[in-house]
Amino acid sequence: MAPGQTTHRMINWIFKRNKRWSRGCIPAILMVALVFGGIPVFASDDPGEAVYRHLSTMSGSPGSGDAFKHLNETLQKLSWKDARPDEFVGNLRVIRPGSSGPALYLLRKQTGEVYLLSMDPAKGNAARLEEFSKNKMRFKILTTETAVGGKDVPIARFTAPPEAIAMEKIFKICIVLMLFFVMVGMGMTLTFDDFALVFKKPKGILIGQVLQFGIMPLLAVVFGYLLGFHRDYPFIFVGMVLITAIPGGVTSNLMTYYAKGDLALSISLTSFSTVLSIVFTPLLLAFYCANMPEVSIPVQVVVQTISVLVIIPLALGMTIRKKWEAAAQKATPFFSALGIISLLVLIIAGIAGNLNMFADTARYGVKFYTTVFLITMAGMVLGLAVSKLLGISNYQTRAISLETGLRNSALAMTIALLIQDAMGDFYSSMFFTSGIFGLVMYLAGGVSIYLFKYLLPLEDDETVTEPAASQVIEESRRN
Repeated sequence: MAPGQTTHRMINWIFKRNKRWSRGCIPAILMVALVFGGIPVFASDDPGEAVYRHLSTMSGSPGSGDAFKHLNETLQKLSWKDARPDEFVGNLRVIRPGSSGPALYLLRKQTGEVYLLSMDPAKGNAARLEEFSKNKMRFKILTTETAVGGKDVPIARFTAPPEAIAMEKIFKICIVLMLFFVMVGMGMTLTFDDFALVFKKPKGILIGQVLQFGIMPLLAVVFGYLLGFHRDYPFIFVGMVLITAIPGGVTSNLMTYYAKGDLALSISLTSFSTVLSIVFTPLLLAFYCANMPEVSIPVQVVVQTISVLVIIPLALGMTIRKKWEAAAQKATPFFSALGIISLLVLIIAGIAGNLNMFADTARYGVKFYTTVFLITMAGMVLGLAVSKLLGISNYQTRAISLETGLRNSALAMTIALLIQDAMGDFYSSMFFTSGIFGLVMYLAGGVSIYLFKYLLPLEDDETVTEPAASQVIEESRRN
């Protein structure tokens, strides 16, 4: 059974079931400027974010290790006589110096307030704090302030060990498992012969890959720079690059089916981009975010994540298909339904767990939501325009256009969740940006499908005069 027929059947099934010089004066100057100077650190309307961004930038400065050591020592000497107790759910974030030395630790409430954490990193607490930084935690603290340039800087220390939020761990485990099994399901729809399409009809495949990994990330960068996200909210900018450097997924196949486009080509484009993502996703992230001082891309972690959660399960699914083809075909509708459902569950659960972000209209305002929509919409428009300029039929252009604009947001959200602590994404902006993209791409896809009727009309005999990709694959198998 050809991939187009398999997907057609499973979609029907789904809807039927519904250095030395720096050791002296520079560390002291940095420490004094931070703790006693009250300079540009607090110029922002959001003091918590300003503190975090300033410390992150400072961590890359010469002598930051000594400066962080002095700051930790200063925090330990504060008086707690008039301290107030507090308890809240939030995140612990770690800022490591570029040179050797102790890290700084901060606590952030879900509502955005930030506390510098007073503790002695030399007393063996670093390993536990690293563990605490991986999930949302419930913190019990005492709080006090230090006057800095006429402003109060909140300081905290623990009164009890942080408590893990059980649902947070469950959520992460579910995300990883769902994505793994969805990719196994995708592998079950493929055989190694399916990749022969690139040799039989290379034009559509090559154009699609250039659009996916060339045009889409570039669009995100252009919008990010034009609208100032790279400067004001760097992790939103990284989130935009991440979601556009991710391969396509089951959503683009579903939309192509409804658009009456070349479904087999769509599936092949998704498959190729998924395999290529192990190279292009970390490469594009590192390339486009290289000149941002607040951002350091953990390339190795991204490669490992894609390998474990994408390449390995995809290969496993293809192996199952090769050895037990009948069973794999029967299981395909279930895994395909799981892919669609898990994406929706992931987006809804992820956003529901971060509802406070919608109140942050400075960061996630009209400009943010409009930009996310325009990126996916502009991707589909450019996919259409480039395909037609290069002589691609309307039938295949519909598939290429949708594959260009629609991405595997579940994969982007999972990667964002797993790397945000290593990157210092204090407000989980990459995760939120990927989730919002996952929602608005359905709207943009619906608009495109409607416009295809007028912009890309199909002739009655078009699929006869230009054979569908599925026919080419079947011919290659018989030969």
